[in-house]
Amino acid sequence: MVVIGLTGGPGTGKSTVASMLARRGAAVIEADRLGHQAYAPGTGGWRAVVEAFGPEIIGPDGAIDRRRLGSVVFSDPEKLRRLNAIIHPIIRQLIIEQLERFRQEGVRVVVIEAALLFEAGWEDLVDEVWVTQAPTEVAIARYVARTGLPEAEVRRRVAAQLDAAEKVRRADRIIDTSGSLAEVERQVERLWDELTARTAGKDP
Repeated sequence: MVVIGLTGGPGTGKSTVASMLARRGAAVIEADRLGHQAYAPGTGGWRAVVEAFGPEIIGPDGAIDRRRLGSVVFSDPEKLRRLNAIIHPIIRQLIIEQLERFRQEGVRVVVIEAALLFEAGWEDLVDEVWVTQAPTEVAIARYVARTGLPEAEVRRRVAAQLDAAEKVRRADRIIDTSGSLAEVERQVERLWDELTARTAGKDP
């Protein structure tokens, strides 16, 4: 089984690329979705996050309001570090458990889509790292359009992540998502064909 870590900054098209890889047969683990599980109501993660940041981050349904939490932690690096210290170990364990299930099922290619792959130290869980890349202003505009968040908030989130150039430097493969979907699809197709050729004959 080959495990790809797919990362990149906000608005650089990680989910789009992950969907393209899924259509080609990859199993996808979304770290962001596991993050929701990590502090779902009633879990130890929920209790730890509420204890750290106060009841004002709880929404009317009892779940942690991610926007409220984001506005708190992305304006204060120390608070962001505290949140990550709570959540990242939980997500890591959930990823490991999912990888083991896929291994038992005989899955050949797994993609871990994780914005914070490097920041969380999860590179040791993957065989190679693919990074999505787009000009900063393009990525920010996309993210604002998709989420409805204020531009200033998005810029804080971008600033809180590892520098884009450093992610590219540490990548095994780079996907330029600044062009059309068709152009991105062609890059993904080429990388998938290369991956298939490299792993042909290997045991799942």
